[in-house]
Amino acid sequence: MRSVPVTRYTVSDVMTHTAVAIGRDAPYKEIVALLDQWKVSALPVLEGEGRVVGVVSEADLLPKEEFRLDTPRPGASGEAAKAGALRAGELMSSPAVTVHADATLAEAARIMAIRRVKRLPVVNDIGMLEGVVSRSDLLKVFLRSDGEIEEEIRRSVLGESAAPAELDVSVSEGVATLRGVIADRSPVPLLARAVRAVEGVVDVRLDLDARTDAS
Repeated sequence: MRSVPVTRYTVSDVMTHTAVAIGRDAPYKEIVALLDQWKVSALPVLEGEGRVVGVVSEADLLPKEEFRLDTPRPGASGEAAKAGALRAGELMSSPAVTVHADATLAEAARIMAIRRVKRLPVVNDIGMLEGVVSRSDLLKVFLRSDGEIEEEIRRSVLGESAAPAELDVSVSEGVATLRGVIADRSPVPLLARAVRAVEGVVDVRLDLDARTDAS
């Protein structure tokens, strides 16, 4: 079975292009107000013409509550230092964990999982803010209709591969089922992997009958 060219969604397909951001001098209460107003968990911190230098998240703000009754010590570090911080430049996590618009959704999801963040600023090659992508954005592909997913599998997988003409696909609740008769099962794993790569597919089921050709 030759390789199948499956269309991959990228971060640019799902990200929020108009992102709320702040400068280094944004005060603590303004940051809290913006998080509440825009219902987000973090804000990019910008300097200059829009270069991302850090991110202030809810986790960066919580030490002020956690250490409310403690007197900030001179030279304190870590969360204790953030408890006494008043502005974004002191609160932010830096350097920012970012992603490029042409990254695949899988790459963005992997970064979020490894770095344990819920949102990523989307930047260009020189670090300028282009938008923000969140966990919920990455899940948007699972809102695709079964019919849309099914049509793409037929076109981009079954239509472009060396799959037997007897094979067909149906999709229900995001689960793609391949049905048909097949003589050679060797390409089945690659075919199933190509179907699984279609954005929005939740799982792949195989309902295949073996065909024995008469000699």
